[in-house]
Amino acid sequence: MWDKVRECLKNYPERLSVAKILVQYGLSIRDGRIYCDKIMIPLVEISRAAGVDRRTVKNTVKMIENDPALQKLFRQIKPAGASLKEVAGYLNLGVIEITPVDARMPGILSRSADLLAKRGISIRQAIVDDPELVPEPKLTLIAEKKIPGEIVPELLKVRGIRKVSIY
Repeated sequence: MWDKVRECLKNYPERLSVAKILVQYGLSIRDGRIYCDKIMIPLVEISRAAGVDRRTVKNTVKMIENDPALQKLFRQIKPAGASLKEVAGYLNLGVIEITPVDARMPGILSRSADLLAKRGISIRQAIVDDPELVPEPKLTLIAEKKIPGEIVPELLKVRGIRKVSIY
């Protein structure tokens, strides 16, 4: 997906910055406007987030709507939902943040989830950063209860895991 966006906007670095914000937050484009699901977002707010002027955002929206492939992508995209990571402590949930060696390596999520399941710990939420959008992508698992520290050495044995933090 991101390769298509990058290819279409490669000659417009500021517009590419706008598109990155749209994808990162799951913002869609319909009828010349930007939405977070059903909530309209003012162009000026996107311009602030992307560090560009409002005209650049408007031109990006027009360009996306005039490209059939981009239009289909940006019309359908939706936000992934609220992350519980920042409120996990307040809710007595456990958080594991995993930094992979290579975020494209398969099996990191499944093997990490399996280690939790073997301890009878249910995962409430899994958030995986897109390696094309985030410089240092992470896998964040929010669990139904605090995570025991002795799981860290086991997680570090999982192929592809470079670093583990528990909150």
